[in-house]
Amino acid sequence: MSSTPKPKTPAVNPTSTGSGDGKGIALFVIASCQLMVVLDITIVNIALPDIQRSLDFSTTSLAWVVNAYTLTFGGLLLLGGRAGDILGRRRVFIFGVLLFGLASLLCGLAQSEWQLLAARALQGVGGAISSPTSLALITSNFDEGPERNRAFGVFAGVSAGGGAIGLVAGGMLVEWLDWRWIFFVNVPIALVIALLTPRHVKESERHPGHFDLFGALTATLGMVALVYGFIRAAQEGWRDVLTIGSFVAAVVLLTAFILIERRSQQPITPLHMFADRNRSGTYAIMLCLAAAIFGMFFFLTLFVQQVLDFSPLRTGLAFLPVSAIIAVGAGLTSNLLPRYGPKPFMVTGSLLAAAGLAWLTLTDVHSTYSGSILGPILVFGLGMGLMFVSLTIMALSNVEQREAGAASGILNATQQVGGSLGLSILVTVFGTYSRDEAEVQVPAFLSQAGPLEKAEFARTGELPPPYADQVLTSGVSAGFVTAAIFAVVAALIALFVIETRASDLERLKGGGVMPGGG
Repeated sequence: MSSTPKPKTPAVNPTSTGSGDGKGIALFVIASCQLMVVLDITIVNIALPDIQRSLDFSTTSLAWVVNAYTLTFGGLLLLGGRAGDILGRRRVFIFGVLLFGLASLLCGLAQSEWQLLAARALQGVGGAISSPTSLALITSNFDEGPERNRAFGVFAGVSAGGGAIGLVAGGMLVEWLDWRWIFFVNVPIALVIALLTPRHVKESERHPGHFDLFGALTATLGMVALVYGFIRAAQEGWRDVLTIGSFVAAVVLLTAFILIERRSQQPITPLHMFADRNRSGTYAIMLCLAAAIFGMFFFLTLFVQQVLDFSPLRTGLAFLPVSAIIAVGAGLTSNLLPRYGPKPFMVTGSLLAAAGLAWLTLTDVHSTYSGSILGPILVFGLGMGLMFVSLTIMALSNVEQREAGAASGILNATQQVGGSLGLSILVTVFGTYSRDEAEVQVPAFLSQAGPLEKAEFARTGELPPPYADQVLTSGVSAGFVTAAIFAVVAALIALFVIETRASDLERLKGGGVMPGGG
């Protein structure tokens, strides 16, 4: 500890750290929080069968172990991002992380269905508070230019690759310990993040104001209705009364939200941010790519577990190369962005993602992991690595510091809504093609089956392998086609909407000045 006398200061600088610069540790803390939140989305999927047996969930209610989190997380993202702008991002970040850790502890201790679902909803609240503020903290902790580009690269790599890491971690914890540990593991991580943050992460300047109460209420309820509509559509179909009612409610509430924001002096979501062509294009691209990446993980998990007969741990390890190649793509993009700007990486990344998904449509019941899966997911992962850094930087480019949290909240919200919307569309396509294939496979099975096999089919309604594998593969292949279309739409938006501006290149090199300070 230095013995040099410290100069007397009349007040504490709100942007100072607790102990020196520590930018490497600051990035570790911020990225760790994002990883904790992102991997929780996939880590739970691996444990669902064990949770069902342990707490006596019905098959229908089991989906709410995932949906309870998705609903509160997606519904509160806009509010969480804006809270950091007004109250101070570091302060709000720590609160969100601790809330997430507490909710994780409650999840692990749950002894009944309602206890787990309530704790999962609380987890979503913590994630909605911490995730957008963690992204916004990068803008107040890293200087504009190469330093901030690298930080965004790490953050984007974690965001895109966290899902695959969650599958690996979930498989290991479920097979070696117990399903409760997929939640308990978050508790020490959250405590370490909360302890390190005051010492190494700078507080942002607070922008005094009041919460747009009616805007926050309509935005939150509108987002909850929208996300619930997608969840319901994936489960019950697009013609279901509650599905339609949820979308109608979402349209009414979000329309009211826009009208309120246009008149508000301190809106929760400044609508002028959508006036920037590049930022609006970025949000649209994120919407499409989130649909593609959610679909890829969902359908490949089904395929490798049910057709290739992989265990949960082996399934997780099968996705590990995706995380590795995303990290490679993100690092490459971070270094080359100042020279070429985001647009080339957005276009190339979207096309690579589309190519990987198109390649996956060729999978069939005779496919192997090394021969038919590994190559396509590496191409897809490289595309995601190129894309996510560019999207993250573009979404926060030209945004004043006092609105960085709101911009981060919108980016996170488009990712969540895009994933929910895309998955519900993809599941609908999957169901349609699976039913069509079943009409072919059922007669084929019945013509070859013996009396006992026919009796078992009459009792369960489930086809045995290889007939069931044919049905699943047909639906999965159609799902990949649709996901590839989403990626192509993203490439078209990147090609025709996104502009390469000299001012953006200057900022990426560290030579420009971001409005409101960096």
